[in-house]
Amino acid sequence: MLKAIIVEDEYLACEELNYLINTYSNIEVVDTFDDGLEAFKYLQSTTVDIVFLDINIPSINGMLLARNIHQFAQPPQIVFTTAYKEHAVEAFALEAFDYLLKPIDEKRVQRLLIKLEAHAASLLATEEIPESARTINLSRDNRIRVTPIDEIIYAEAQEKITEVHTDNGIYIAPYNISELISKLPVKQFFRCHRSYCVNLQRIEEIIPWANSTYLLKIREQEKKVPVSRGNIKVFRKMMGL
Repeated sequence: MLKAIIVEDEYLACEELNYLINTYSNIEVVDTFDDGLEAFKYLQSTTVDIVFLDINIPSINGMLLARNIHQFAQPPQIVFTTAYKEHAVEAFALEAFDYLLKPIDEKRVQRLLIKLEAHAASLLATEEIPESARTINLSRDNRIRVTPIDEIIYAEAQEKITEVHTDNGIYIAPYNISELISKLPVKQFFRCHRSYCVNLQRIEEIIPWANSTYLLKIREQEKKVPVSRGNIKVFRKMMGL
Protein backbone atom coordinates (compact mmCIF):
# COMPACT_ATOMS: atom_id res chain seq x y z
CA MET A 1 0.00 0.00 0.00
CA LEU A 2 1.25 3.49 -0.88
CA LYS A 3 1.83 5.80 2.07
CA ALA A 4 1.29 9.56 1.97
CA ILE A 5 1.35 12.66 4.12
CA ILE A 6 -0.62 15.89 3.72
CA VAL A 7 1.06 19.21 4.42
CA GLU A 8 -1.73 21.79 4.64
CA ASP A 9 -2.36 24.59 7.17
CA GLU A 10 -6.08 24.98 6.38
CA TYR A 11 -7.92 22.45 8.53
CA LEU A 12 -10.97 22.04 6.29
CA ALA A 13 -8.85 21.69 3.14
CA CYS A 14 -6.73 19.04 4.86
CA GLU A 15 -9.79 17.13 6.03
CA GLU A 16 -11.38 17.25 2.56
CA LEU A 17 -8.27 15.96 0.83
CA ASN A 18 -7.81 13.24 3.43
CA TYR A 19 -11.42 12.12 2.92
CA LEU A 20 -11.07 12.01 -0.90
CA ILE A 21 -7.84 10.00 -0.72
CA ASN A 22 -9.41 7.48 1.67
CA THR A 23 -12.58 7.26 -0.42
CA TYR A 24 -11.12 6.91 -3.91
CA SER A 25 -7.83 5.08 -3.45
CA ASN A 26 -5.87 2.51 -1.47
CA ILE A 27 -3.34 5.18 -0.48
CA GLU A 28 -2.85 5.42 3.29
CA VAL A 29 -2.49 8.90 4.76
CA VAL A 30 -0.10 8.19 7.61
CA ASP A 31 0.12 11.74 8.99
CA THR A 32 -0.83 15.38 8.38
CA PHE A 33 1.10 18.58 9.07
CA ASP A 34 0.22 22.27 9.12
CA ASP A 35 3.86 23.42 9.21
CA GLY A 36 6.56 22.92 6.55
CA LEU A 37 9.46 22.53 8.96
CA GLU A 38 7.68 19.88 11.00
CA ALA A 39 6.89 17.97 7.81
CA PHE A 40 10.54 18.15 6.74
CA LYS A 41 11.74 16.80 10.10
CA TYR A 42 9.28 13.93 9.78
CA LEU A 43 10.44 13.08 6.25
CA GLN A 44 14.07 12.97 7.35
CA SER A 45 13.33 9.90 9.44
CA THR A 46 10.25 8.39 7.78
CA THR A 47 9.81 7.16 4.21
CA VAL A 48 6.57 7.87 2.37
CA ASP A 49 5.59 7.51 -1.29
CA ILE A 50 3.62 10.72 -1.80
CA VAL A 51 3.52 14.21 -0.29
CA PHE A 52 0.40 16.30 -0.88
CA LEU A 53 1.91 19.74 -0.37
CA ASP A 54 0.31 23.16 -0.01
CA ILE A 55 2.57 25.98 -1.18
CA ASN A 56 1.62 28.67 1.35
CA ILE A 57 2.46 27.04 4.70
CA PRO A 58 4.21 28.30 7.84
CA SER A 59 7.95 28.03 8.65
CA ILE A 60 9.15 27.04 5.18
CA ASN A 61 6.90 27.30 2.14
CA GLY A 62 5.99 24.37 -0.07
CA MET A 63 8.42 25.24 -2.85
CA LEU A 64 11.40 25.34 -0.49
CA LEU A 65 10.26 22.13 1.17
CA ALA A 66 9.96 20.45 -2.24
CA ARG A 67 13.51 21.49 -3.16
CA ASN A 68 14.81 19.93 0.04
CA ILE A 69 12.79 16.75 -0.52
CA HIS A 70 14.36 16.40 -3.97
CA GLN A 71 17.75 16.00 -2.33
CA PHE A 72 16.66 12.73 -0.72
CA ALA A 73 18.14 9.54 -2.12
CA GLN A 74 14.62 8.26 -2.83
CA PRO A 75 12.33 11.29 -2.89
CA PRO A 76 8.55 10.80 -2.69
CA GLN A 77 6.21 11.98 -5.43
CA ILE A 78 5.01 15.52 -4.78
CA VAL A 79 1.50 16.77 -5.52
CA PHE A 80 1.18 20.52 -4.97
CA THR A 81 -2.11 21.99 -3.75
CA THR A 82 -2.66 25.74 -3.98
CA ALA A 83 -5.18 28.43 -4.82
CA TYR A 84 -2.63 30.23 -7.01
CA LYS A 85 -2.07 28.81 -10.49
CA GLU A 86 0.88 31.12 -11.16
CA HIS A 87 3.04 28.63 -9.21
CA ALA A 88 2.43 25.88 -11.78
CA VAL A 89 5.53 26.51 -13.91
CA GLU A 90 7.83 26.44 -10.89
CA ALA A 91 6.08 23.34 -9.57
CA PHE A 92 6.70 21.36 -12.74
CA ALA A 93 10.28 22.65 -12.92
CA LEU A 94 10.66 20.78 -9.62
CA GLU A 95 9.25 17.69 -11.38
CA ALA A 96 6.09 17.63 -9.30
CA PHE A 97 3.87 14.66 -10.11
CA ASP A 98 0.83 16.92 -10.37
CA TYR A 99 -0.69 20.23 -9.31
CA LEU A 100 -4.15 20.62 -7.75
CA LEU A 101 -5.87 24.00 -7.76
CA LYS A 102 -8.12 24.99 -4.86
CA PRO A 103 -11.01 24.71 -4.43
CA ILE A 104 -10.23 21.06 -5.11
CA ASP A 105 -12.41 19.36 -7.70
CA GLU A 106 -13.49 15.87 -6.65
CA LYS A 107 -13.31 14.38 -10.17
CA ARG A 108 -9.86 15.90 -10.67
CA VAL A 109 -8.65 14.27 -7.45
CA GLN A 110 -10.07 10.91 -8.54
CA ARG A 111 -8.12 11.05 -11.81
CA LEU A 112 -4.96 12.04 -9.96
CA LEU A 113 -5.25 9.14 -7.51
CA ILE A 114 -5.65 6.70 -10.39
CA LYS A 115 -2.51 8.12 -11.99
CA LEU A 116 -0.54 7.83 -8.76
CA GLU A 117 -1.46 4.19 -8.23
CA ALA A 118 -0.84 3.34 -11.89
CA HIS A 119 2.58 5.00 -11.73
CA ALA A 120 3.51 2.99 -8.64
CA ALA A 121 2.34 -0.21 -10.32
CA SER A 122 4.45 0.54 -13.41
CA LEU A 123 7.57 1.04 -11.27
CA LEU A 124 6.95 -2.27 -9.53
CA ALA A 125 6.42 -3.99 -12.87
CA THR A 126 9.72 -2.57 -14.13
CA GLU A 127 11.57 -4.20 -11.27
CA GLU A 128 9.92 -7.54 -12.05
CA ILE A 129 10.55 -7.65 -15.82
CA PRO A 130 12.39 -10.88 -16.69
CA GLU A 131 15.63 -10.48 -18.56
CA SER A 132 14.22 -12.84 -21.21
CA ALA A 133 11.71 -10.18 -22.33
CA ARG A 134 14.07 -8.67 -24.89
CA THR A 135 11.73 -7.21 -27.53
CA ILE A 136 9.13 -4.47 -27.69
CA ASN A 137 6.56 -3.53 -30.35
CA LEU A 138 7.10 -0.10 -31.93
CA SER A 139 5.40 1.48 -34.93
CA ARG A 140 6.29 3.59 -37.96
CA ASP A 141 4.38 4.26 -41.19
CA ASN A 142 1.46 2.12 -40.01
CA ARG A 143 3.72 -0.89 -39.58
CA ILE A 144 4.68 -2.57 -36.32
CA ARG A 145 8.27 -3.66 -35.77
CA VAL A 146 9.19 -6.20 -33.12
CA THR A 147 12.22 -4.29 -31.85
CA PRO A 148 15.05 -5.83 -29.82
CA ILE A 149 15.39 -3.85 -26.61
CA ASP A 150 19.16 -3.57 -27.05
CA GLU A 151 18.53 -1.49 -30.20
CA ILE A 152 16.82 1.26 -28.20
CA ILE A 153 19.11 4.27 -27.69
CA TYR A 154 16.83 6.70 -25.87
CA ALA A 155 13.18 7.75 -25.73
CA GLU A 156 11.57 11.18 -25.56
CA ALA A 157 8.04 12.03 -24.41
CA GLN A 158 5.98 13.85 -27.04
CA GLU A 159 2.56 14.71 -25.55
CA LYS A 160 0.49 11.46 -25.69
CA ILE A 161 3.10 9.39 -27.54
CA THR A 162 6.75 8.57 -27.03
CA GLU A 163 9.45 8.84 -29.70
CA VAL A 164 11.86 5.94 -29.45
CA HIS A 165 15.27 6.43 -31.08
CA THR A 166 16.77 3.12 -32.19
CA ASP A 167 19.64 1.82 -34.29
CA ASN A 168 17.14 1.58 -37.17
CA GLY A 169 15.65 5.06 -36.87
CA ILE A 170 12.87 6.71 -34.91
CA TYR A 171 9.76 4.75 -33.98
CA ILE A 172 6.64 5.52 -31.97
CA ALA A 173 5.50 3.86 -28.78
CA PRO A 174 1.71 4.42 -28.59
CA TYR A 175 1.76 5.19 -24.86
CA ASN A 176 3.43 7.59 -22.45
CA ILE A 177 7.01 7.36 -21.31
CA SER A 178 6.11 5.89 -17.90
CA GLU A 179 4.38 2.98 -19.62
CA LEU A 180 7.36 2.50 -21.94
CA ILE A 181 9.78 2.35 -19.02
CA SER A 182 7.60 -0.26 -17.34
CA LYS A 183 8.39 -2.56 -20.29
CA LEU A 184 12.18 -2.10 -20.16
CA PRO A 185 14.86 -3.73 -17.93
CA VAL A 186 15.46 -1.47 -14.92
CA LYS A 187 19.23 -2.15 -14.85
CA GLN A 188 19.69 -1.03 -18.46
CA PHE A 189 17.28 1.89 -18.88
CA PHE A 190 17.00 4.95 -16.68
CA ARG A 191 14.45 7.77 -16.64
CA CYS A 192 16.93 10.59 -16.37
CA HIS A 193 14.30 13.33 -16.81
CA ARG A 194 10.51 13.50 -16.76
CA SER A 195 10.63 13.57 -20.60
CA TYR A 196 13.57 11.25 -21.29
CA CYS A 197 14.65 7.66 -20.80
CA VAL A 198 18.14 6.55 -21.81
CA ASN A 199 19.90 3.26 -22.46
CA LEU A 200 22.78 3.45 -19.97
CA GLN A 201 24.92 1.24 -22.20
CA ARG A 202 24.83 3.87 -24.96
CA ILE A 203 26.19 6.80 -22.95
CA GLU A 204 29.49 8.04 -24.37
CA GLU A 205 30.14 11.11 -22.22
CA ILE A 206 28.66 12.70 -19.08
CA ILE A 207 28.92 16.49 -19.34
CA PRO A 208 28.50 18.75 -16.25
CA TRP A 209 25.72 21.28 -16.84
CA ALA A 210 23.79 24.04 -15.05
CA ASN A 211 22.60 23.67 -11.44
CA SER A 212 24.84 20.63 -10.80
CA THR A 213 23.07 18.55 -13.44
CA TYR A 214 24.39 16.68 -16.49
CA LEU A 215 23.96 16.42 -20.22
CA LEU A 216 24.51 12.98 -21.71
CA LYS A 217 26.28 12.54 -25.02
CA ILE A 218 24.94 9.40 -26.64
CA ARG A 219 26.98 7.37 -29.11
CA GLU A 220 26.28 8.34 -32.74
CA GLN A 221 23.57 10.82 -31.69
CA GLU A 222 23.73 14.60 -32.12
CA LYS A 223 21.16 15.43 -29.46
CA LYS A 224 22.32 15.49 -25.84
CA VAL A 225 19.95 14.09 -23.23
CA PRO A 226 19.49 15.96 -19.90
CA VAL A 227 19.61 14.50 -16.41
CA SER A 228 17.26 16.45 -14.15
CA ARG A 229 18.35 17.63 -10.74
CA GLY A 230 15.86 15.36 -9.01
CA ASN A 231 17.43 12.29 -10.65
CA ILE A 232 21.10 13.16 -10.13
CA LYS A 233 21.73 11.06 -7.01
CA VAL A 234 20.19 7.91 -8.46
CA PHE A 235 22.03 8.44 -11.77
CA ARG A 236 25.38 8.85 -10.03
CA LYS A 237 24.79 5.67 -8.08
CA MET A 238 23.83 3.71 -11.19
CA MET A 239 26.88 4.98 -13.07
CA GLY A 240 29.27 4.51 -10.13
CA LEU A 241 30.13 8.21 -9.93
